[in-house]
Amino acid sequence: MTWSWIHRSIKNCIKGAPNPESMIVSASYRTDIPAYYAKWFINRLRAGYCLVKNPYSGRYYRVSLDRRDVTAFVFWTRNLGPFIEALEEVASYKIPFIVQYSITCYPQILEKRAIPLETCVEHMRYLAETFGPKVAVWRYDTIILTSLTPPSYHLDRFSQIARMLEGYTDEVVVSWANMYKKTVRNLRKAAGKEQISWSDPPYKEKISLLLELEAIARQKGMMMTVCGQGQYVTGRLKSSSCVDAERISSVAGKMVKAARRPHRQGCGCYESRDIGEYDTCPHGCVFCYAVADHDVAQFNYVNHDAGSDSLTPHMNSHVRRLI
Repeated sequence: MTWSWIHRSIKNCIKGAPNPESMIVSASYRTDIPAYYAKWFINRLRAGYCLVKNPYSGRYYRVSLDRRDVTAFVFWTRNLGPFIEALEEVASYKIPFIVQYSITCYPQILEKRAIPLETCVEHMRYLAETFGPKVAVWRYDTIILTSLTPPSYHLDRFSQIARMLEGYTDEVVVSWANMYKKTVRNLRKAAGKEQISWSDPPYKEKISLLLELEAIARQKGMMMTVCGQGQYVTGRLKSSSCVDAERISSVAGKMVKAARRPHRQGCGCYESRDIGEYDTCPHGCVFCYAVADHDVAQFNYVNHDAGSDSLTPHMNSHVRRLI
């Protein structure tokens, strides 16, 4: 190993030489970039790269957003409104994308900053009519049972949303709340403050509700899939591919090659690079797996710099390059 090789490697890490391998970029299942970080995303798209914090080591690595390197984008959101300009710019670069749009519109106690259902429907209509019918995917997740949202509530709400979205999407993705320690902590905090109760029902009850929801979806021309929870994949309940190379290929009008890279049992996702960061989403959903502390998430959002190359400040001087 020579010093010239080391110098060249460091230079590439800092400046980001074009990578011969293209990649699907996910933005983001760790935070809601479309709702809260649209300006930051546009700035990074124009710059051609961003820095991403590794959730385990805390170190930052570089992800190329150069149009020569990005195969496609997958956007995840609960409010597409602030991101319309960004979508149009991505489209102008001829980069295909799909949008995973979570629409539950739960009571404010559970989903603090839910926007009106009618607004969500207008966004889905905009996606379908502007960019094509395969671009928009509805997510009815996370499903959670509380004294405010019993099974009957979900059947009524799901049916209402499915009726309004008929013709604008062909797939709805569902998942039950994963009871991580941070999720349980946030649920208990909300329950104590708002005088509500919640439960994690047994398997048979979950399957029963999912099958009823699937029948409703099918009547509205939608396939219902289950995200990352293989224990519920049975019969008509299929596993979802949220990062879906086949759907992206349909949107792009050409074959998009990518390897399967599941995150857990029951996950059908293809390989991607996610550019989000945990504890940065201020939506305030009590069931969220991506936020351990809502005060920290709010602080990170309020104090973020849209001109920075990362969502939160980074201190390390050497950054690993990863497309």
